[in-house]
Amino acid sequence: MVISHHTLAFTFGMLGNLISFLVFLAPVPTFYRIYKKKSTESFQSLPYLVALFSSMLWLYYAMLKRDAVLLITINSFGCVIEIIYIVLYITYATRDARNLTIKLFSAMNMSSFALILLVTHFAVHGPLRVQVLGWICVSISVSVFAAPLSIVAQVVRTKSVEFMPFNLSFTLTLSAIMWFGYGLFLKDICIALPNVLGFVLGLLQMLLYTIYRKGNKKTKTNEKSPVEPLKSIAVVNPLGTGEVFPVEEDEQAAKKSQGDGDDKKGQDCLV
Repeated sequence: MVISHHTLAFTFGMLGNLISFLVFLAPVPTFYRIYKKKSTESFQSLPYLVALFSSMLWLYYAMLKRDAVLLITINSFGCVIEIIYIVLYITYATRDARNLTIKLFSAMNMSSFALILLVTHFAVHGPLRVQVLGWICVSISVSVFAAPLSIVAQVVRTKSVEFMPFNLSFTLTLSAIMWFGYGLFLKDICIALPNVLGFVLGLLQMLLYTIYRKGNKKTKTNEKSPVEPLKSIAVVNPLGTGEVFPVEEDEQAAKKSQGDGDDKKGQDCLV
């Protein structure tokens, strides 16, 4: 019995929805921590703003394109959950962080999206509109992959996988496979293409983890880290998912000192 492309596309799309749904919910503990402490500490809002922008673009693309219901479902959920995260961030952020977040939101999520909406609606017509918007989505998705390269370089330099958790790399690799399959069987290169790069990068990260997982898991304090020392790891999926996971750099040291280190340092970097 031959399985139709439509059935395969639906299967991969449903699995992609499930994985992306779980990744969208991953920052809930982070925001619960922010709510309890009434402070955003050193967390940044940029990953959530980028995730919202990406979800908005893919949602717009899916609404223009036929037979892309599964893109609409996951990115609709993504828009809602990211807006909730951003509102919570603004509520508990310092004045400077709040003002910066509002400026970035206005510039990227409002002005840039409105410009893309106007250009594709009035300057481009017919089937070309979907193609132009699709390649805009591809360019945004591919640019997202530039950030994890700094982490890959840091892992090689320090021989430490502390800031590249295997479960995150594995989850996003699996997500890339599902969305690639969805785009492939839907015969949509704009969906499939970015996830080829996502799959390759995910494999590279897991390979590096295998090589360096037994190495020193602590970055030497006398070495200057190429990444700004903040308290989170951000993961951005090219189909809109962008999440921040807290990292406790001094976790083992805190255990040795019987848990007296609440002010631990971690890192904030895009994977």
